[in-house]
Amino acid sequence: MGKEELELGSKFTPKFDENGLIPVIAQHFETREVLMLAYMNEEALKKTIETKQAHYYSRSRKSLWLKGETSGQIQSVKAIKTDCDQDVVLLLVEVGGDGGCCHVGFANCFYRELDDNAALVINGKKPQEK
Repeated sequence: MGKEELELGSKFTPKFDENGLIPVIAQHFETREVLMLAYMNEEALKKTIETKQAHYYSRSRKSLWLKGETSGQIQSVKAIKTDCDQDVVLLLVEVGGDGGCCHVGFANCFYRELDDNAALVINGKKPQEK
């Protein structure tokens, strides 16, 4: 596939890395808040497309997982996008359950921020603290 066809064509051809993975950003469908970064292998991407629920590949467990399967925070996929060279996937999702996303209880995984002294400060809220 040529560069122009890849960048401007209508064929979805995700580029998985040497480990068979592609980074995926999950973004809230309505607020556009970035919720998390995860990875998918080909199977996870196929299941996500088929079921309209976000499936990811756990690099630590080396297995497929349905986001929210145990927490209830299922990510219902409203749109799937890819970047110009198709090596990143963006999911626009609605989150079930309490609306949280992070496994430690925050609304998103980016709940910490560096302060002026390069120290991490928690700046997010857990869903029950809304």
